Amino acid sequence: MKKIKIRFLIIAILVTCLLLTGCAQDVVDETNGNNTEGNLVVHYMDVGQGDSILIQFPEERVALIDGGTRESGEKVVNYIKNLGIERIDYLIATHPHEDHIGGLPEVVRNFEIGKIYMPDKTANTKIFEELLTEIDNKGLNITIAKGFQTIIDENNLSFVILAPLKGDYPETNDYSIVTKIEYVENSFLFTGDIEREAEMDLVEAGFNLKSDVLKVAHHGSSTSSTLEFLKEVTPDYSVISLGKDNSYGHPHKEILERLNTIGTKILRTDELGDIVIQSDGKNITVENVDVKETDKQIDETVFIGNKNTKIFHSKDCKYLPKKENQIIFNSFKEAVDADYSPHAQCIK
Repeated sequence: MKKIKIRFLIIAILVTCLLLTGCAQDVVDETNGNNTEGNLVVHYMDVGQGDSILIQFPEERVALIDGGTRESGEKVVNYIKNLGIERIDYLIATHPHEDHIGGLPEVVRNFEIGKIYMPDKTANTKIFEELLTEIDNKGLNITIAKGFQTIIDENNLSFVILAPLKGDYPETNDYSIVTKIEYVENSFLFTGDIEREAEMDLVEAGFNLKSDVLKVAHHGSSTSSTLEFLKEVTPDYSVISLGKDNSYGHPHKEILERLNTIGTKILRTDELGDIVIQSDGKNITVENVDVKETDKQIDETVFIGNKNTKIFHSKDCKYLPKKENQIIFNSFKEAVDADYSPHAQCIK
C-alpha cells in the first residue's frame, strides 16, 4: 500500500511539472493566440471606411483598438478567432462614431473581455446604445480614458494613453483616445480620428511622439495630420485605414503630399487589404507587402540645407543658400536626423 501511494505521488509530481512547463504554454498559445516568438504583432484590419487594429503583445496579452463599422463586425470577430484568440485584455473604443465602434457589440458578445477604455464622450445613436448594453450584459466596467494614463509599464514594453487631454473639444473626433506602444527600440502610435486641435495639444504637452509606425488619423482626412504633428512623429511607416472609392475622397491629396514630404512609406488598407506589422524590439517587418513598391509613393524630393544656419529648404525655395553653403538631404527625415530645422516659408 505504501509503494502504491508513493507511485501515485511521483505521477502527480510529474504531471504538475509538465503543466507548469511546456504543456501549460501550449494550451495558452492555442487558446489565446500568443506570439511565442516574442514579437509584437499589430494587425491593421481592412474594415473598409473605418478603423480596427488588433495588437498581440509578446507575452499573451491582446488589445483591440476599435471594431470598424457594424457591417464589418463579423469580419473582425472571425479574423480574431482565426488567430486562436479567445480573450481581449484591453478593448479601446477611441470615440463614439459608427465607423470605429460599429463592430464592437459583436466583439463583446464573442470574446472574454478584460478592461474597456472609452473617452468621456457619448453619442445619441443606436450603435452606441447597443455597445453599452452589451457591456452591461456582461457585467463589465468602463474606464474613462484620459491623457497620461498607463495601461502596461514593464522593462521593455509600455502601452500608454496620451489623449484626450481636454474635456471641452467642439469636435467629437478630438476626443479620440490616442495610444502609443514602445517595445524595446520600436514604437507605434495610434491616433483614432484626432484633428488639428488635439494634435496641437499633444505637441504642446511635450510627449515624445516619435514613432516608427503611425496610424494616420481620420482615414487621411485634410482635417488631420498637420505638418507640425507629422514632424514630431517622423514615422518610417504610415498606415491609412480607409475604404475603396469612399465618398469622402480619403485620403486627401494634401495629406499624401505631407506624408511624402516627411519621407514616410505609406501603407493603405484600400490598396493592400489587411496590413500586419511585426516588431522584434529592434526591427520592423511588414508582412505580405513589397515595401520596395511602397517607396514609389514617395516623390523624388530632395531638401537643401544651409550649413551655417542649420535650416533646410525645398529645392525651389527662393531663400536657398549659396552653393558652397549647401548640403543635400534625400528626405525630410534625413534632414531632421541631422539636426536641421525646416524653413518656415517653403516647408509648411
